[in-house]
Amino acid sequence: MSALDAVTGQSVWKSYTVTETPKPVRKNKQGVQLWGPSGAAIWSSPTVDSRNRVVYVTTGDSYSDPAAPTSDAFLAFDARKGSLLWTRQITSGDAYTMDCESPINVNSPEANGPDFDLGQSPILVDLPNGRRALIAGQKSGVVTAVDPDRQGAVFWQTRVGKGGKAGGAQWGSASDGSNIYVAVSDVGFQPTRSGAPGAQPSMIGMPLLLDPRAGGGLVALKLESGQQVWRTPHPGCSGTPGCSPAQSAAVTVIPGVVFSGGLDGHLRAYETGDGRILLDVDTQTNYDAVNGVRASGGAIDGPGPVVVGGMLFVNSGYGFLGGAPGNALLAFSAEE
Repeated sequence: MSALDAVTGQSVWKSYTVTETPKPVRKNKQGVQLWGPSGAAIWSSPTVDSRNRVVYVTTGDSYSDPAAPTSDAFLAFDARKGSLLWTRQITSGDAYTMDCESPINVNSPEANGPDFDLGQSPILVDLPNGRRALIAGQKSGVVTAVDPDRQGAVFWQTRVGKGGKAGGAQWGSASDGSNIYVAVSDVGFQPTRSGAPGAQPSMIGMPLLLDPRAGGGLVALKLESGQQVWRTPHPGCSGTPGCSPAQSAAVTVIPGVVFSGGLDGHLRAYETGDGRILLDVDTQTNYDAVNGVRASGGAIDGPGPVVVGGMLFVNSGYGFLGGAPGNALLAFSAEE
C-alpha cells in the first residue's frame, strides 16, 4: 500500500502486507526455484480512520508456501508513517493460486488452501455501546467484526453462506449505521462444451455453465452482535441455462433501500427494514447507447451501484468465470 501527496503525486510512504523477506522454498516440477511467502494482496479500497490516523485494509490469501500470517486478515497501518500497527488473521495456512485447478499444476502451493480471501473493504462503524468495529465479509461465507481499538480482537462472526473459491461474500458490503448488508455469492459452475445453451467463455480456457440452483441472496446483520435481521433469497432462475442466482457484486445502501446486482444481470432494490424486493430490473439486454456505440448488458459483478444527485449508475456485463459479458453503463433516475 502506498500513500501519495494529493497535490504533487509524490510518494510519502510505501508499505508491504508481507513483512518477511522471501526465501527459497522448493523447486517446481520444471525445476524452477519457488520463493515465499508471497501474496496477501489488497483487493479493495483502504478505510481511513481520520480520528486515530490509521488506515485499515483486508487481504487475500498467500500465493506460495509458507502462508503469510498477514494473509486473509485485517491489517492496520499508521497513516503518517506507513508502519504496520497490528494484524488480525481470520484464516491461517491459506496458500493458493488458480494453478491449483490446472491440469498442469506446476506452481500450486503445497498448502492448496481453501482460497478464502477477504476481498471487501473493512467498514468502520460506531456501535451503540460506544465501541467501534471493523466489519468485512469473506469468501468463506463468514462475516467478521473486529475491534480496531484493541488490536483487532474479534467481536463476532456470523456465517451467511456456504463459502468456497468463488463463494461466500465476495465484494463490498454496506452499512447504514444499524445493520450491515451482505450479498451472498456461493456460485456454482461447471466446464461444458462450446456452444452449449447458456455457456460463456472464461479465463480458465474452457466454456463454463453457471448452475441455476446454486447461490444467491441478501442478508442483513445487526452491527453490534452479528445477529441476522432478515435474509432474502434470490427469486430464482426458473431453470434458464447459464443463469445464476449468485449475488457477488458489492452492494450499496441509501436511507431505506439497499441495492444488489446479480450474475443473472438483475439489479434489485430491497427494503432495509424487512428485505422486501422493491424493484427488479433485468439489465441483460441490448441498448442504443447515447454515444452511438451498440451496448449490451450482462452479469453484474465486482463494483456496486453508485448513487449521486438523485441518480443511480451501474455497470452491466462481467464476463468472468462463466458470467455474461457486456459493456453497458446504465443510469437510472427516481420517478414519482
